[in-house]
Amino acid sequence: MDQFVQNALSSAAYALIGVVMFILAFIVIDVLTPGKLWDEIGVKKNTAAAILMGSVAIALGIIVAAAIH
Repeated sequence: MDQFVQNALSSAAYALIGVVMFILAFIVIDVLTPGKLWDEIGVKKNTAAAILMGSVAIALGIIVAAAIH
């Protein structure tokens, strides 16, 4: 049972790290791109900006998965 709890806590920690990394990446990309990225995606329905953030999300997922292994 102790191993299960340790694995569950490790998974939760990696999930938290992934979420924090995604938020930081969104902020960095928002600063580097012209205009407000959230407005471009949500209000103006800018497909290119959504693809950019989707690519960032996939890349961060790959990085976190590689860190786990």
